[in-house]
Amino acid sequence: MLIRRAFLATLLTACTRAEPAVRLRARPAKVATGVLKTGVTPLDLRRERDALVYNPESAPEAAPFVLYLHGATGDEKQGIRRLSALADEFGFVLLSPASEGVTWDAIRSGYGPDVRLIDKAMSMVFSQRRIDSHKMAVCGFSDGATYALGLGLSNGDLFRDVMAFSPGFVPQGTDQNGNPRIFISHGTRDQILPIDASSRRLVTDFKRAGYSVKFEEFDGPHTVPPEIAREAITWFLK
Repeated sequence: MLIRRAFLATLLTACTRAEPAVRLRARPAKVATGVLKTGVTPLDLRRERDALVYNPESAPEAAPFVLYLHGATGDEKQGIRRLSALADEFGFVLLSPASEGVTWDAIRSGYGPDVRLIDKAMSMVFSQRRIDSHKMAVCGFSDGATYALGLGLSNGDLFRDVMAFSPGFVPQGTDQNGNPRIFISHGTRDQILPIDASSRRLVTDFKRAGYSVKFEEFDGPHTVPPEIAREAITWFLK
């Protein structure tokens, strides 16, 4: 599926729905009304498969923000494990929610409860912590990278950057809103989501659609090498 065709189909049907299900309403506030403690904090939005936020001591008063989305069968702890050391080093607030099921809703059906939980989690963070609205990114790995592309393209007025580590496709129902920059990485020996049928095709489509894309191929399997994660964060904060 070509990205431009998907966007055209979305635009043709846009008049039938006032607000696409994938749109996020949360926005950073100029003044936080609460206080977000440093370290890892559960948001208690669900009894199980909750959302965690990491607020490092190194983050400035108006902090950069990264939303991390886990891969299939993962949970809210994956983002903390993968990016908290970089959050310490680079000084950004990290939000890592869990999908309601074993993977994100739009991977199998359509956008719904997972978008709503992410929106609620972001609103909670924004009410407790000042965020730099010009330094916001969504990222993810595998199914989370696929979902990050969908959220990022549909909310380009919120996220300046999208970082997709080994994505598969763009979910159906994705809307085009804004013009975020896109970082994609993929292993040339990936047997879960082969690179030719996924990232190489996506990169071509994104460039044809006019997006600014940085693509990093690496010699490896279905994973996120630490040096790739560091490169992505450096690119985001550049």
